[in-house]
Amino acid sequence: MADSKKQLLHLVFGGELSSVGSSDFADLSALDIVGIFPDYKSAYDAWKKVAQRTVDSAQTRYFIVHLHRLLDPAATTSE
Repeated sequence: MADSKKQLLHLVFGGELSSVGSSDFADLSALDIVGIFPDYKSAYDAWKKVAQRTVDSAQTRYFIVHLHRLLDPAATTSE
């Protein structure tokens, strides 16, 4: 890898929830996978863009998943 900066992969995804107070999705086949990003800042920017696009839908929610923590749980980072 040419870049010496460590990759801290993040997944941004979301969709319509079954109810406002839940984190269960109404239809798993309709999930919106926004993408996988190399750092938290770019994931946050993508999350903010799609979350603002769906602000009028109370049951639509987007999440940022810290994939790097799942891939290497022993590693400690500030994100």
